Amino acid sequence: MHVFITGGLGFVGRRLSRALLDAGHAVTASGRSKSVRTIEHPQFQYVAADTTREGPWQEEVQQADAAVNLAGVSIFSYWTDSHKQKMVDSRILTTRNLVKALLKGKAKVLCSTSAVGYYGHQGDEKLTEEHPPGDDFLARLAVDWEKEAHAAEAGNMRVAIARFGIVLDRSGGAMSKMVPAFRMFLGGPLGDGRQWFSWMHLHDLVQAMVFCLTSEEAQGAINFCAPEPVRNETLAKTLGDVLNRPAIMPAPAFVIRTALGEFGEALLSSQRAVPEHLQKLGFAFRYPDLRSALSEIVDGSGGT
Repeated sequence: MHVFITGGLGFVGRRLSRALLDAGHAVTASGRSKSVRTIEHPQFQYVAADTTREGPWQEEVQQADAAVNLAGVSIFSYWTDSHKQKMVDSRILTTRNLVKALLKGKAKVLCSTSAVGYYGHQGDEKLTEEHPPGDDFLARLAVDWEKEAHAAEAGNMRVAIARFGIVLDRSGGAMSKMVPAFRMFLGGPLGDGRQWFSWMHLHDLVQAMVFCLTSEEAQGAINFCAPEPVRNETLAKTLGDVLNRPAIMPAPAFVIRTALGEFGEALLSSQRAVPEHLQKLGFAFRYPDLRSALSEIVDGSGGT
């Protein structure tokens, strides 16, 4: 199988590209940078392109048997109006252009990213894929993002929407910020710590993406998160235990809102998402609980 991946050399994309190559597939990855560190493999190709614009990169899409859509400007920043527009354009326009190319090609499946932010702030409510969307900025963005991906169904394409929780791995993402803080005795919960935290180890996320690419029954919205979401205070305590550090430096909610604005409000929101569809499809998690995931991330002792 030949897979085209937008954002194919990013935090998630690089690991996914390697997993697909190791499984014998061919990968064409796109990204904005012309000088990115590529992957040395005879079945790997990199295309530098601004995917928010139409261009020659779409011809590469038409040659693929499947596509994974990972492109999107990071939400981990202060949300100025300019940055919010970049968040929107990088997701909506890229997906629109990708689908336009796919409908002219031979691909039969699209796995497109979304996020559990789709649900908005939902307190303690358990969130399966059938739960309706929220109404804040991230929720509205996720709704529009998913709508663009579903347009591929007009070409009889199987579309799977991967709603990511927080992705955990030592190489980047949330852990690259949290672990150093805890090692310096500066770790603790955010706000009152009662908000739910839906997470997934990067290993499981990559394997779930491969699973969705190859499983004919994987379609529609799929929560990409572990079976055991935890409260933020539990995350802080467990990470502290694994690192042998206290989790006694909470970040007060008013400080987070003052320092980070609208993004700070998003950090304090609660999504108790569960992977009902993945479990029904028979996907097996290597890291179903937080302690095993964090142990692997910190010192490789989580069990393999």
